[in-house]
Amino acid sequence: MSRVLAIDYGRKRTGIAVTDTMQIIASGLTTVSTHDALDFIVKYVQNEDVERIIVGLPKQMNNELSESMQYIKPFVNNLKKKMPDMPIELVDERFTSVLAHRAMLDGGLKKKARQNKALVDEISATIILQTYLESKYINQ
Repeated sequence: MSRVLAIDYGRKRTGIAVTDTMQIIASGLTTVSTHDALDFIVKYVQNEDVERIIVGLPKQMNNELSESMQYIKPFVNNLKKKMPDMPIELVDERFTSVLAHRAMLDGGLKKKARQNKALVDEISATIILQTYLESKYINQ
């Protein structure tokens, strides 16, 4: 099997997570500057066997798309242009930042570490990927 890569796209930073090759475990990979995210992802996919890319879909509580979608849509379009054969799926990312902070608290990270926004973005990407994996197994 190949990996699945997930993206938590932000205006300044983009969190990235990947699965193992068996697509069982979602792990944080890194956080990159959003300006460098497209090049980083293209290069990663060239060097690793990636089956599909998951992108966090920002929704509001009323299920409407959030204003962040105006930034994510062009990014996804550019990703599709660079990798036309790569399946790209959008996954609801509501509450991922809250869940990331909760995971950091539960993990015993000190306050200074919990304020590391890059780490929050990476954990958020991991949660998006885990959500995708769980929905994949539930729908089988």
